[in-house]
Amino acid sequence: MPMRLVQIAMNAQDDAAVGRFWAEALGWSMSSEGPGVTNLEPKGFSYPDPTAVCIDVLAVPDVKTVKNRVHVDLATTSTAHQAELVARLKDLGATAIDIGQGDVPWTVMADPEGNEFCVLEPREIYRDTSPIAAVVADCLDPRAMAAFWSGAMDWTLHEVTDDHARLRSAQGVGPYLELVRTSVVKTVKNRTHLDLRPYPGDDQAAEVARLYALGATDLDLGQGDVSWVCLADPENNEFDVLTPG
Repeated sequence: MPMRLVQIAMNAQDDAAVGRFWAEALGWSMSSEGPGVTNLEPKGFSYPDPTAVCIDVLAVPDVKTVKNRVHVDLATTSTAHQAELVARLKDLGATAIDIGQGDVPWTVMADPEGNEFCVLEPREIYRDTSPIAAVVADCLDPRAMAAFWSGAMDWTLHEVTDDHARLRSAQGVGPYLELVRTSVVKTVKNRTHLDLRPYPGDDQAAEVARLYALGATDLDLGQGDVSWVCLADPENNEFDVLTPG
């Protein structure tokens, strides 16, 4: 059975500080499964559940050097809510940034370590996703990447064009995964990646083999002997296959 997108993993030099920012920004709870790892999920959440894609912040020594290829978009319910959220995020340590977006209705921001994210203007499509509207991934070919990710996961492909694709959980809840065309080729390891988890009773090795058939490749990041499997998608973006659960 295809897997679920259960969380994104975000690299940071100070996982606790970045974790605190995102916990306060989203109104989520914050915990730690061990040194150098900060886990974020909605308060009262029963992991895993399609109503949310959680965040793991992982400590790394290297500094961010290029725009992230994966970011989150935050939902708002009104123009006033958008303005209030932007102001509150600035108070938490975020900054408004210019990445060449031009005159757009959303606000592009960066967290305290420079990780980009967007605060969207109110949109009907995101009215029930709160607070994360979408996990957004840059790609060279949205159609090809939509074929890969819709095959990898049990998420439903809602829309695909030459410029973007949009998927959502099979249950029709939680945030979207959006694949957006870019002309920028990946050159360094992504600081944010996706984590997939097989369903209870499924076989991790069988799921990895199925992903190979879809175009995934092995990836050695120096992870050593771990319970998850590191892979790369057809555009060489890193992702992990976790143990079933």
